[in-house]
Amino acid sequence: MRWGDKAYYSLNFYLRQHFQGKIAKISLDGGFSCPNRDGTLGKSGCIFCSPAGSGDFAGSRKKSISEQFYEVKKQMDDKWNPSGYIAYFQAYTNTYAPLPLLQKKYEEALSLPNVVGLAIATRPDCLSEEVIEYLVKLNKRTFLWVELGLQTIHETSAIQIRRGYSLDCFYQAVQSLHQNHIATVSHLIFGLPYESRDEMLESVQYVAHLPLQGVKLHLLHVLKHTDLGKQYEQRPFPLLSQSEYIDLIVDALELLSPAMVIHRMTGDGPKELLLAPTWSLQKRNVLNGIEKELKKRNSWQGKKYSPLSDNEFYYTMKGIGID
Repeated sequence: MRWGDKAYYSLNFYLRQHFQGKIAKISLDGGFSCPNRDGTLGKSGCIFCSPAGSGDFAGSRKKSISEQFYEVKKQMDDKWNPSGYIAYFQAYTNTYAPLPLLQKKYEEALSLPNVVGLAIATRPDCLSEEVIEYLVKLNKRTFLWVELGLQTIHETSAIQIRRGYSLDCFYQAVQSLHQNHIATVSHLIFGLPYESRDEMLESVQYVAHLPLQGVKLHLLHVLKHTDLGKQYEQRPFPLLSQSEYIDLIVDALELLSPAMVIHRMTGDGPKELLLAPTWSLQKRNVLNGIEKELKKRNSWQGKKYSPLSDNEFYYTMKGIGID
């Protein structure tokens, strides 16, 4: 199968088909916090999360949404000359605030020139009924997707990274969004300390059979000023090599539904913060390597995917120890 010139269903291809033109994401910092940082669940965040709340490429939270938008927009325009923009609330937890404040931030973004939709990154334990009701209204007015950071389905890893919510919480949030016809994207991280290759692919199998419209596949970045970074500096742990990561990504693509949009296949670690793996700074090399491996295998997204009934999904998960 081919999606344009790719053997996978890229976000760029999907947006071009949907909007009939190039669409750019404008990463914004809404000034929100996170229950894993404000003391509700913890004060240090997930062990891999940077001081910017994973919004290292977003605008400055010291500026308004409009000011951030125009600042980042200039960079996007110089690079791509897009016909429209998606306002991407990326940093921290973007439904973790009183509803009037969320409305104010989102509505300001939607009022900006050529903004065609919203992308909202959040946690599954931060989706109250009133927030979902508002998202339903937004979804009727504009293009929308919600991103949920799963990272892994394995409890030992989830505890180790201090995720702070159960797999069932994630599952229920996905079901609630799906029932309300809100497009949902899940994040997975490959290379979490001491997770095996099989365990990483089990997480892929899990999301492949949920009612998700997209997935972000990330490489674990070890960053300065994070607890993970401090652990790594004191006692380095094994990290994926570039070739191992490329093999994993192609394995994952083969397992995913051909209808699932691939929002990302490798992450961006800020150069000034990145401790390891340094090969990840050569993003183009990684993407080219994925293309070469797909061609070498004569493979494509969904090659090994097969839909499962509810019972088959249940017993498949039970088989790997997931209730």
